[in-house]
Formats: sequence, structure tokens, C-alpha cells
Amino acid sequence: MNIHRRQFLGAIAGTTASLALPLGRAGAQDAELPGGTFWGTMPVTDTDAPMVQGASSSIARSGILPLVPRALAALDRHGAVIAVRDRIGIVDFSQPSREARFHIVDLAGGTVSSPLLVAHGKGSDPANRGIAEHFSNQMGSDASSRGSYVTGEIYYGKHGRSRRLIGLDAENDRAMERGIVIHAASYVDPSLVAVQGRIGRSQGCFAVNPRVIAQVLEQLGPGRLLFATS
Repeated sequence: MNIHRRQFLGAIAGTTASLALPLGRAGAQDAELPGGTFWGTMPVTDTDAPMVQGASSSIARSGILPLVPRALAALDRHGAVIAVRDRIGIVDFSQPSREARFHIVDLAGGTVSSPLLVAHGKGSDPANRGIAEHFSNQMGSDASSRGSYVTGEIYYGKHGRSRRLIGLDAENDRAMERGIVIHAASYVDPSLVAVQGRIGRSQGCFAVNPRVIAQVLEQLGPGRLLFATS
């Protein structure tokens, strides 16, 4: 789905084709990404809906549009260690687990993939209500952590092909030590939403449905941003 904005403010993210473009610099001019798409820092509200050309109402309702500028600010902040800027992942933990809340944004093309189900940690939802209420960076917490991650290498573990994540913020900088990764899990399935109103929980990892793990691992290859917020 193409997402365009008539009006925009603030900084925009650089892409692989324009890594030299400074991000978020005070006084920088608004700019256009490849594909004729504008990303700005102005939050999208209900009154902005007519300004979002080509975006479905489901995307508008999902909250992804207001989160993009925050992710771009994170991309700017950690630009020295995020080598590839063509695509970013955004996980919105403010949404319950029954919602598809994992978005992959193509900054170069100005598109957003169909949102995916993604699990949060048991420690974030001890009552198993399907809502992430607590976040932790501590060993043994089994909780999700918010913040910016840079995607690392693929490895083969107990969940099959998985991708390592390196936490870049104080609230998630123990991700490698904790083994927080992107992996597939059978408990992330739409059928569970239909039956129990939520998917299963991870031990803090970003677990997705096995049918989409190849897509996620390919689109969020090494050196890209994964931004988790609530």
C-alpha cells in the first residue's frame, strides 16, 4: 500500500540510495523519498485521514502512520550503526496480541507491508490477557523490551531459522545477552485469535507465524532497524 502525505514537517529518513542525507537536522528542509513519498514528523490524526492518499482505513486505524516519524528519529539517532536504510520494522506493543502489529516499512518505495501478528513476552503479560503491560531488560524476566534494535545474522536454533537482534537503547541493550531474536512459533497463529482472542506469548522474543518467517527474515536483513514501542 502506498502512503503519501500532502503536508509534512521535520526530518526524513535516508535510504540506501541517499545515505549522505542528514536526518533530523535542525532547520533541514522537508524532502521527498524515492517513489514520491513524503515522511514527516507530524502525527496523523483522524482529521488528517483525507491527507493520506492511497492508504487503507485499516492502516490508518492501525496507528502505524504516527509511529513512522518516531522510528525515523530512532534511525537518525542510531545512524552510525544502522548500515542499511531501505526498510525498517515497527512493532506496536500498545496493540493487543490479537492485532497484526508488526509492520515492515519500505522507505525507498513508500510502502507498508500487510501487518503481521507478533508475540510479546510472558513477563510483559503475566496474566495472559493478550496485552503487553510491563517491559524489562533484565535477565530472566521473559519480558519484551521496547527500543531500537539493529538486525544481526541469521542462525539456526530450536525455532529454526532466526535472526539475532542487538539492542541499541538503555531499555534493551541486553538483548543479545538475553537471546532476544526474531523467530517463528506455532503459537503465533490467527486460529488462536479466533478461539481465545489472543496469540501465545514468547520469552521476550519477536515471534511470528512460521508461514511468514522467511518473508520477515528476508525483508529485515542484517543492518536494519527494528523499532518496538508501546
